[in-house]
Amino acid sequence: MERRTFLRTAVIGTSTATFGGSLWRGAALAAPAQPGAGPYGALRPADANGILLPAGFTSRVVARSGQRVGSTSYTWHDAPDGGACYADGNGWIYVSNAEVTPGGGAGAVRFSSTGTVTGAHRILSDTRQNCAGGRTPWNTWLSCEEVSRGYVYEADPWGKNPAVRRDAMGRFKHEAAAADPVRKAVYLTEDESNGCLYRFTPTTWGDLSLGRLQVLTAPTATSGRFGWADVPDPAGSSKATRSQVPGAKKFDGGEGCHYADDKVWFTTKGDNRVWQLNLTNDTYELAYDDSLVDGDAPLTGVDNITGSSSGDLFVAEDGGTMDICVITPDGVVAPFLRIKGQSSSEITGPAFSPDGSRLYFSSQRGTSGSSSGGITYEVTGPFRT
Repeated sequence: MERRTFLRTAVIGTSTATFGGSLWRGAALAAPAQPGAGPYGALRPADANGILLPAGFTSRVVARSGQRVGSTSYTWHDAPDGGACYADGNGWIYVSNAEVTPGGGAGAVRFSSTGTVTGAHRILSDTRQNCAGGRTPWNTWLSCEEVSRGYVYEADPWGKNPAVRRDAMGRFKHEAAAADPVRKAVYLTEDESNGCLYRFTPTTWGDLSLGRLQVLTAPTATSGRFGWADVPDPAGSSKATRSQVPGAKKFDGGEGCHYADDKVWFTTKGDNRVWQLNLTNDTYELAYDDSLVDGDAPLTGVDNITGSSSGDLFVAEDGGTMDICVITPDGVVAPFLRIKGQSSSEITGPAFSPDGSRLYFSSQRGTSGSSSGGITYEVTGPFRT
């Protein structure tokens, strides 16, 4: 993923959505978020890992590229990227992509109920530039190839079942995926300067082998009503999928994608915007536009987005000051953490443990600025519930 100048997103309102069994309380857009005092207070001096955190929070290194994970025999992959957590009995698993070619794929770390690393394993191999992706309601990981005519692979976080390539989800420069259990669809972003937003509706929910790939259609305006139109050739054999449907709305560099409470939030890096689709009334609008920022914006880049049970969004920076910023339901954006001494890296793969008490993420290139220098972290503390 390229360096980017994305600034801020917005979440305002009081509606609800499912997040790990909790309720998402931020959704209805009212006005762009503005800088302010965050809910966790000011950042304190950097800890031993070079991370600035609010009072009450601590960090630890979970894994480093090229090194064994904890006391396991498994070597962590280069360029860790998109990630997600899965409940595993009394513990959990954190899955992480590898944004490299050749090799690619994804790995996973298993934790006990106390957070102790108990295992690590490979769940996907021999793919290309696995960037972001998304978790499915049936507890698989969708790993997306960020290459021209890339694929989506469905992998088992436990590593027991072989990963499966999901051709029906289209061949394009995939970035992120977000599953909608209400409409039984998966939304997909495309990392192209004239990319599209896609919807894949499987023939049978829970089985992604067959289905219908559509592209969002809408006017060129920044708000209005939207529709969906079938992509005639999801394989993009003779023409790129983004060029097959007249009226397809083009987005400048699709990135993170998140479903919550009948809404889809997705980011576009090329024009520093966050878009919101309201799936109940088929309307779209801007949740953020950098020209509407009052003063200096604390968030100056975006990689991926995750949510907490409190209704807060956590947005990872690619570049900027290497922050993860929090955006509250009442429209305040502020730094939650900052990594020092890693300006040639980007923050990737933010995801909460099932109980919401631990946040996992990676610095893709670490202190070295190389894909072989990736570091995966855990932050523990009093996250809002």
